[in-house]
Amino acid sequence: MPMPTEIRQRAEALIAAEKTRYAELHPRSKQMAAEAGAHFPGGVPLHWMLDWETPFPLFVRSAKGSTVTDIDGNTYSDFCLGDTGAMFGHSPEPVARAIAVQAAQGLTAMLPSELTAQVGRLLATRFGLPYWQVTATASDANRAVVRWARALTGRRKVLVFDGCYHGQVEDAFVKLEGGATRMKPSLLGQVVDIAENSIAAPFNDLEAVEALLAQEDIALVLTEPALTNTAMVLPREGFIEGLIAAARRHGTLVCIDETHTISTGPGGFTRARNIDPDFFVLGKPVAGGLPAAVFGFTEKVEAEMNRVLETKTPGYSGIGTTLSGNMLALAAMRACLEEVMTPENYAHMTKLAEKLAEGLRREVTRHHLPWTVTQIGARAELVFSRRPLESGAEAAAAIDHTVERAIHLFLLNRNVLVTPFHNMTLVAPSTTEADVEKLVAGFGAALDALCGKEGH
Repeated sequence: MPMPTEIRQRAEALIAAEKTRYAELHPRSKQMAAEAGAHFPGGVPLHWMLDWETPFPLFVRSAKGSTVTDIDGNTYSDFCLGDTGAMFGHSPEPVARAIAVQAAQGLTAMLPSELTAQVGRLLATRFGLPYWQVTATASDANRAVVRWARALTGRRKVLVFDGCYHGQVEDAFVKLEGGATRMKPSLLGQVVDIAENSIAAPFNDLEAVEALLAQEDIALVLTEPALTNTAMVLPREGFIEGLIAAARRHGTLVCIDETHTISTGPGGFTRARNIDPDFFVLGKPVAGGLPAAVFGFTEKVEAEMNRVLETKTPGYSGIGTTLSGNMLALAAMRACLEEVMTPENYAHMTKLAEKLAEGLRREVTRHHLPWTVTQIGARAELVFSRRPLESGAEAAAAIDHTVERAIHLFLLNRNVLVTPFHNMTLVAPSTTEADVEKLVAGFGAALDALCGKEGH
């Protein structure tokens, strides 16, 4: 439903006030933004860092555990955690130690390290797939899976879900518009219409997916278990399982991208639900924040890969980059998998995320707002909808960037960071009850301001 006009108007006024407050609190960041801006557009090394929509970027002095300290000396309880890259906290001790040790022994050599077999066993045991490859990012992993699926099946088309996100993979930049697949108009520099070979389907609509798969021209279904890079959409009971069964009937491979839903538990959504995809992708936090990602696959897929490799024309396959699987990444990954991504840490994360979700719901109820809070393990998100969302179209309709920005700026100025892209929060092993209470209290005060209550 549309955001009430009075809340939107108060949000705009709140943004103006909070921008002024932000500038007063961050004089060194303002100075640093000007200095960095001489060589980095906007003062940042990656333009996504401008998505916080602050008057100028917030510059970090240090980040440890769930605490970020900026160059003006302000400290923050961090629930963004690098948009999942630091989901297990900033610089977890085991990962930091492993990096320090490996850094003295070599960073990259385009050769496997002695940790390779150990990391392979850890991945296979945790996620249930026997074979693995390492990439630098989840975008690279998803792109590799798309290429392999086309090579193995001899088919061209890829099915993704409306509202999905799979990094920089071109094949996923499509959406549903008037019931038809269209290339996203925001994509820069694209010269071929992606919609020629990619299909956007409605999430949670198994009947629609079955009809598309029945054409038997789709090589791969690439999906998250839940839509997470828009207003969060959880799968209906049995949807993912039904999707995989339908794909098997029609000769289509399935890849589950758990880069965000690894918040579900130690083995992600896939192991929690005993799902058996052909491919599995995990990026961002798998090496504790160091750039690295993995994709796993079944014995059947590995056998087909060997068949293709034996018959393909010699030369570069388009899969792989020089720094993938480097020694430093493997050392960090081993430490993260074995010592950080533990059942004990997940139990702490999930328990506090439940407490956070309950607190956010309590404030929504107190202010009589028609919003919901969605949770998947350590990830919780405020959604501007009366009921949980079921599709990408519903998610797109629920987003209100003005109200989001007002809440985010208000919280940031009160020493709490949440993900700037939407209302997503993450709880790390280092997050404390005091951190959660601070976020809930700040959120309540933000709602006081948006609802015209006094004393905010």
